[in-house]
Amino acid sequence: MFFALAAEPKRRFTRALLADKNAELVTLYKVIKDNVEPLIDRLRAYQDDYYRLDDAKRRERFYEVRELDSQKLAPVERGARLLFLNRTCFNGLWRVNAAGRFNVPFGKYASPRILDVEVLRAAHEALSVAEIHLADFAVITKKLEKGDFAYFDPPYVPVSKTANFTAYASDPFGADEQERLARELARLKKIGVHAMLSNAGTADAKALYARHGFVVDSIQAARSINSDPSKRGEVTELVVTTYDVASKLTKPASSAKPASSAKPAKPAKPAKTPPRRRAAG
Repeated sequence: MFFALAAEPKRRFTRALLADKNAELVTLYKVIKDNVEPLIDRLRAYQDDYYRLDDAKRRERFYEVRELDSQKLAPVERGARLLFLNRTCFNGLWRVNAAGRFNVPFGKYASPRILDVEVLRAAHEALSVAEIHLADFAVITKKLEKGDFAYFDPPYVPVSKTANFTAYASDPFGADEQERLARELARLKKIGVHAMLSNAGTADAKALYARHGFVVDSIQAARSINSDPSKRGEVTELVVTTYDVASKLTKPASSAKPASSAKPAKPAKPAKTPPRRRAAG
């Protein structure tokens, strides 16, 4: 959401608050913002080294990097490690064990794009106006005021009793956390913050948001991560808002506030306990 808005020709915000509970991701974003060129140099070294290796050595190299204790690494190296693992692991998945250690296996890719200079520099430019925090969503939402916009992307409600992956960070994000987040959306609605949230299109999720009186829409979203290739494709997801999206889209232009008097929105991405089932990079 943040990067899509930042890429628009006429950016609709001048300041943003980004928050997540995944320390690896937060470190990476801070490095991209403050030290993107050293990060590019380190990723180039990773890529050049990886391309010179045969398949057996590539697998060995992957597990060597995976076993590094990221908390003992300098920020640039820590960020480069995340991107290297993200590009060379199975399906670009980010998942951690109970101890908070990354545990996704090796992925077999002929020419993984470990370094993308153009994307990194564009992200650097976008993040120049952002405050980046390692924090729970409730810490960040205390900073929001009437007229602000907040987008939440939490770990999704499991689609079945066995599909209970929420290990995006070491802290769990279960039913109680989903309820706590819904209550926070309700509080934001009362103070005039426009909030949006994504989640799985399950009956439990729909019931949760309907109970709080939010606007709930279903969309089809492409998903490429599944151990069974036949189950990859479009899935139903929810877009939940504290406001009526349709009325905002159809509102006559003459009744809108002049751009000069509108308060700049501050897109905030409070913590999911992060990439849920998706790539971090």
